[in-house]
Amino acid sequence: MIGYTTLGSNDYRKAGEFYDELLSDLGASRMMDDDHIIVWSAGSSTGMFAVIKPFNEEPATVGNGTMVALQVDSPDLVASLHAKALTLGATDEGAPGPRGDNGMHFSYFRDLDGNKLAFYSMPG
Repeated sequence: MIGYTTLGSNDYRKAGEFYDELLSDLGASRMMDDDHIIVWSAGSSTGMFAVIKPFNEEPATVGNGTMVALQVDSPDLVASLHAKALTLGATDEGAPGPRGDNGMHFSYFRDLDGNKLAFYSMPG
C-alpha cells in the first residue's frame, strides 16, 4: 500500500552515500537523483525510499515518534543490515532479535540525520 517514504536530510548527498551502501543489500538502487532528492527502488512492485532537502528550505528535523520500517526476508538479514548500518555511522536504537511471541524479528537504528528506522522480518 505504501508507495514511497521520504526522510529529510541536512546533507542529502552524505545520506545518499549511506543509503547507497545500506540498501544495496536489498537490491535497491537509485532511480532518481537531482538537486534536492535521491530515490531508491528495488523494482516496480516495491515501494520507493528517498532522502530529500525540505522543500521549505528550513532545516530537516527528526519527527518524535516517527519511524520507517523496512521489511526483509529473514532474521539473519535483519541482523546483518543492522550491523551494516552501524558500520556506516548509524546509532543503535535496539539490537536485532525477536519482539513479542509472533515470530517477528526487528532491529532499530538512527541514520546520519537522526531519523529512526527499523528492519524487520515476518515468520515463514
